[in-house]
Amino acid sequence: MQPDELYGLALDRFIPERGALAKALRADKRRDEAAAVAALRKPSVAAWAVNQVVRSQPAGVQQLFAAGDELRDAQARLLAGSGDGKALHAAGERERDAVDELVRAARGLLSSDGHELSPAVVERVSDTLHAAALNEGAREQVREGRLERELRHVGLGLGESADPFAVAPPPAKRAKRAPAARANVPPPATNRKPAPAPPAKPPKPSADERRAAREQAKREREERERVARERAEARRAARTAEAAAKGRAERAGHALKAAEERRDRAAKALEQADDALAAAQAEAQEALGAHEDAREQLDAS
Repeated sequence: MQPDELYGLALDRFIPERGALAKALRADKRRDEAAAVAALRKPSVAAWAVNQVVRSQPAGVQQLFAAGDELRDAQARLLAGSGDGKALHAAGERERDAVDELVRAARGLLSSDGHELSPAVVERVSDTLHAAALNEGAREQVREGRLERELRHVGLGLGESADPFAVAPPPAKRAKRAPAARANVPPPATNRKPAPAPPAKPPKPSADERRAAREQAKREREERERVARERAEARRAARTAEAAAKGRAERAGHALKAAEERRDRAAKALEQADDALAAAQAEAQEALGAHEDAREQLDAS
């Protein structure tokens, strides 16, 4: 087995298979490789799910990367004044569709304990796929299917500003030069070059750009609200399941106690029956001996 293959295994097999591979490498005198394998971290559940999707859905992953490139290009064209908000919106829809398609594939995976992925894990899978679509650094981590921890999607790119039209603050004003000490003494000559002209202020976003930014902010707000609703629903479902499980545990505890009491009574009755049987067997043996003695006496007379 190669180290890459560890990340394609079921999550609960990662640690034992990692240990077996490191042991085999040490036995083969490949100590450096064995140490590198032993240092590999077990993926989180979300990272494991992303790895499985990347390995099992190569066409969908390529579509995701292409949609992310298209979205970044549409944003760049809009900022350069050669694009429009409709193209940016359409590119954003295609990127979200590509993410949703892969997330649906991830929902079919089961965790190491045989349960479906929780809504919180699915959300982290979605964030990681968005990051891979829009950020080259995140994409390189995801592409190999060896992700150890999920990634965070922020705005239009991992770690980038959520506001695509943010501008730098204007340059600070230069302090006024203090007047000469004496009015009739000219300031000393200087060979300093004249200060460069301040950079021109960036153009203000157009109406289409501002509208596109507002639409993007609205979509992100709606996405956050959707995630918050799903989390609240998951918490309510978890509380309901916990209460039901607690009730079942209490009923099972009562049933267990009653069964133990019945078992104890049956064990005591069995013990008494064994004693009675032993006494009856002894009495029967004694009676049989007395009968044989009496018959011998009868035969002798």
